[in-house]
Amino acid sequence: MNRDHEFMALALEQARKSYDEGGVPVGAVMVENGKVLAAGHNQRVQQGDPIAHGEMDCIRKAGRCARYDTVTLYTTLSPCMMCAGAIVQFGIGRVVVGEDRNFKGNAGFLREHGVEVSLLDDEGCRSLMDAFIAERPDLWDEDIAGNG
Repeated sequence: MNRDHEFMALALEQARKSYDEGGVPVGAVMVENGKVLAAGHNQRVQQGDPIAHGEMDCIRKAGRCARYDTVTLYTTLSPCMMCAGAIVQFGIGRVVVGEDRNFKGNAGFLREHGVEVSLLDDEGCRSLMDAFIAERPDLWDEDIAGNG
């Protein structure tokens, strides 16, 4: 479990990077056998790309891989349906979620499709998202398409 907190701290660094760039503070890290394969953050605002969520950016940066079933994806916020679909599509075996209070996401969908999901309920992830939502409710609503 300590490793989960360690890797979530890296995902939170990615979320802060997006926040500092004026974007939505969601970060993600992909890990296999204790080694970071890729890190990414939400870049919807920065790139003007509606599907550039943190998880998608991380998966893209990881590049091609024959199999992802031994990979753990750490994400600061519970994945939306698009990101959950990509996780299932590529067979990512485990997802560790920083927080789901601000957005429930689709942990149930992931579990129904055989993905192991762990929730850390991380204060750092939650407080960063709380601050962002208070400062930019318009951008938050755009990011989740009113499905909060």
